[in-house]
Amino acid sequence: MHPIIWLALCLVVVMSWGVLGVFEKLASNELPPARALLWVAIGFILVQAAVVFPHAFWRYSAASLTWGLVNGVFTAVGFLALLSAMRHGGKASVVEPLSALYPVLVAFLAPAFLGERTSLLHTVGILCAFVAVVLFTLDRPAESVSD
Repeated sequence: MHPIIWLALCLVVVMSWGVLGVFEKLASNELPPARALLWVAIGFILVQAAVVFPHAFWRYSAASLTWGLVNGVFTAVGFLALLSAMRHGGKASVVEPLSALYPVLVAFLAPAFLGERTSLLHTVGILCAFVAVVLFTLDRPAESVSD
């Protein structure tokens, strides 16, 4: 695949998930996390109906389908925790960047489980991303204003 294609798709992820945090917070203001997750699942089904069903659904290996199912379970657990964090007072501007650290874990697990190689430069970049998100999410207490 040409690098411009995967890079463009990554930008779609950034845009989609970037606005997602706002919608998650708006939903969690009134909906309990489990109910919000149900509506998220309905959104997934609507997209899946347009993308998956025109193609042969079961033509893939059992292993591939199992990994997809495991992915769905972990996605649901993580998403439920994210919605719960918002519901329990977390600010979207803090919860979203902090929860966005999951790629750092992927970057450290990929060499062991997927055989991918990470260069020293990539490792430094990952650590910088981690530090940046942590610094970004530090929340100072409100300063008192005297009249």
